[in-house]
Amino acid sequence: MTNQDLIRRFLEMLASERGASANTLSAYRSDLEDAGSVLAKAGAGLLSADTEALRKFLETLQKRQVSAATTARKTSALRQFYRFLFGEGLRADDPAGRLKSPRQGRPLPKVLSIDDVTRLLDQASRDAASEGAEASLPARRRAARMLALLELIYATGLRVSELIALPDSLWRVRERLIVVKGKGGKERLVPLTDKAMAALKAWRLLRDQRADGTVMAVSGPWLFPSDSESGHLTRQAFARDLKELARRSGLSPQAVSPHVLRHAFASHLLQNGADLRIVQQLLGHADIATTQIYTHVLDKRLKNMVRDLHPLGDED
Repeated sequence: MTNQDLIRRFLEMLASERGASANTLSAYRSDLEDAGSVLAKAGAGLLSADTEALRKFLETLQKRQVSAATTARKTSALRQFYRFLFGEGLRADDPAGRLKSPRQGRPLPKVLSIDDVTRLLDQASRDAASEGAEASLPARRRAARMLALLELIYATGLRVSELIALPDSLWRVRERLIVVKGKGGKERLVPLTDKAMAALKAWRLLRDQRADGTVMAVSGPWLFPSDSESGHLTRQAFARDLKELARRSGLSPQAVSPHVLRHAFASHLLQNGADLRIVQQLLGHADIATTQIYTHVLDKRLKNMVRDLHPLGDED
C-alpha cells in the first residue's frame, strides 16, 4: 500500500468520524506527505518506518528551522496517523507513540488597540462613502464589501474561514443572532451589531446591482461570492485587501490580519468586563484554556481594581 493510499484512508476517517474541517485535512495531508518524502530518501515508507526513522525526520525539521509550533503539529499528525494504522491492523506496533513534541511557550496573541480598530473602521467607512455614483460599480462594491467584512469580524470574532463562507441567507436575518458553523461542524449563536447589519445590507444592495441600476438575480449560496474555486471570497484576497486598508489607515500592514481582528474582538470584550465563558462561546473554543490566553489584557484592569477597591490597597 502506497503512502498516498495510507494518507487517503486516514483523512477519510478524520472527515467521517471526527468531522475534521477542510483546513485540518489539508494540513494533515501536507504534514504526512512531508514525512513520507523525507522517509523515502532514507529508504523507508510511512508503513515501514520505525521510531528512529520518525525521530530523524523530526531532526530534519530543526535543520530546516521549522518553528516549534509547526514541529509540534507535525508530531501530532504522526501520532494520530500511526495510532490509526495500529487500530486498523495495518501495523503491529505504534512507532510514533514515544515521539516527544518540542517545548514551546504559548505566545501572546497580537492585539490591536481599540483606537487602531476604530481607525480601520473609519477608513473603511470613508472609502465606502467616497465611492459615490461617479465611481465604477466594481470600486463601489469592493469598498462596501470591505466595510461589511470588517464590521462583521470585529462584531463577532469569527474565524476568517467562517467569515468568508457565510451563507447568502444571512442578510435576511431579522434577529440580531446568527448561527455560525465552526470547527467540526459545531454550530453556535453569535450576535450582530446594528452597524454590522447596516453594512451587510449596503453590501448586498451593491453586490446585486447592475450598471444600469436594476437589480439582478444572484444565484449561489455565498454572501461574499467570488470567481475562486470555492465560489466565495478567499482568505488570501481578504487578507490582502485588509493590509492595504491598514496602510491607508496609517497602521503597519504587518500588524493587521483577519486573525488579529479576531484577537482584538476577544481582548476588547474582556477588557471591558465580559465574562470569559461568554467569550469562549462566542469564539467557538471547545476548551476554555484556549480562551484564557486573552486574559493577559486583564492584568492592568485587575491591578487597578485591587488598588482602588481592596481595603488594604494603596493609599494616597
